[in-house]
Amino acid sequence: MNPRTAALRSGLQRGWIEFKQTWTNPDDVIGQFVFVVLFLGALFFMRNATLPGTGFSLGAASVPGVLGAGIVFSGLSSSAGYLAVEREDGTLLRAKATPNGMLGYLTGKTTSVSLAQVTSLLLTLVPCLFLYPSLAPGGAWSYLHLVWVLALGLVATLPLGAALGSLAGSPRAIGLITMPVLGLGAISGIFYPITALPVWVQYLGQVFPMYWLGLGMRSALLPESTVVVEIGQSWRTLPTLGVLAAWAVIGLALAPVLLRRMARREAGSSLAQRREKAMQRVG
Repeated sequence: MNPRTAALRSGLQRGWIEFKQTWTNPDDVIGQFVFVVLFLGALFFMRNATLPGTGFSLGAASVPGVLGAGIVFSGLSSSAGYLAVEREDGTLLRAKATPNGMLGYLTGKTTSVSLAQVTSLLLTLVPCLFLYPSLAPGGAWSYLHLVWVLALGLVATLPLGAALGSLAGSPRAIGLITMPVLGLGAISGIFYPITALPVWVQYLGQVFPMYWLGLGMRSALLPESTVVVEIGQSWRTLPTLGVLAAWAVIGLALAPVLLRRMARREAGSSLAQRREKAMQRVG
């Protein structure tokens, strides 16, 4: 078998095992459900409010935005966090020392994070379909539309997360990534139409993938009548495809370069120095 093919196969197996292990760890399971319950609680209390100019539930209209924001948050923060932590504990150094080990490692991490994101999306979406029967009015077409938006969203965010994680000097630096990502939620029309925000904020929000993922999810799950609160009263499917694809290209271009640079710098001496500094902080 080709060594690269073997590494990819090994990475897929590793990713599947890591994903299964998250469901045997009580802390991971509790964290997953707490996150979902908080979102569902917020959406439930919004059920009686309506979108401006429509009779459609604001809670139902917020579901797609929440799903899109979750993909961006997990794709950027989770990927970056895993890389920073596993660089600190020597996992990346061990992967570097194995033939095609970095390829296998990244394949495995991408697989496990993608599976976790899909699971989180389903845990949120399925209860919402019962709470808001008006969602996914197109039936099978709505779900097919949702699948391509989800797939493109993963490709647009996971490489960026890996690139950001390669720049983080330590796990403590992940907060510098997490806080701006949370801030994007405020300007991306997640819980309220972006058209209610100042025009300059609307332009700023449209630069980043969170808005477009939310828009793509809304176009898949909401009825046509709700498009009146969108910019230009249009779902803008082609711009959604274009912007997410552009972010995917940026991430796929940056991630390999930054990861190779990070891998070259990894050595036993640098790992020992980081551990010594960590022990000094603890002491």
